Amino acid sequence: MLLVMVDGIDLAGKTTLVEAVVRDLADRGVTAARHRGMLTRRHPLDRPLRWLSMARQPDSAFTTAAYLFAGFALDNLLARVRPPAAEGCEVLIQDAYVDRTAAFGIAGGPYLAARAALRWPWLFARFDLAVHVTADIKTRAERLHGRDHVDVRDLRSAQDEPFSDRFHQALAVMGRRHRRLITVDTTGRDVTEVARELGDAILALPRRSTR
Repeated sequence: MLLVMVDGIDLAGKTTLVEAVVRDLADRGVTAARHRGMLTRRHPLDRPLRWLSMARQPDSAFTTAAYLFAGFALDNLLARVRPPAAEGCEVLIQDAYVDRTAAFGIAGGPYLAARAALRWPWLFARFDLAVHVTADIKTRAERLHGRDHVDVRDLRSAQDEPFSDRFHQALAVMGRRHRRLITVDTTGRDVTEVARELGDAILALPRRSTR
């Protein structure tokens, strides 16, 4: 099974793109599934971590450290013996993961835990393909309109350009650990077209007999 991650700043269109890629692969006869949260089955700290607000994570050194190390670093170890449950799935597409958590910790801090994550990114799961999604800040601001819920992280992502710049610099560093990295700018682009390109990239990846 191939592991693909789609991550990036809020309002860049990650989830919409993941869903479009799943549909594109299905049209080509490839079984893919969207996945959120930790990779391992039954992560022991998943429930306690959910008490911490991810919307306010850029403003909290404690939340950043807890998610990076009690969450994602441990997840990397546990997933080796308890991989994601995706029976019959050829491609598992992770919708957001540790990359954004570290990047938000740099943009909002920079916090010590986020700096450590950028220095030792191999502590976290490595994907066969990582897709970092972005859009220009004007487009992200426009996407705020009509949303049922807007949190403080959405606002900073769409209105604070220095914050956004720091986020993208850190995200690029986190991306170096993956087997292949693609950066996609969704500004003014049709999601179906982008999904088709990513589907081509996924189908070109070497298949692995075991994970």
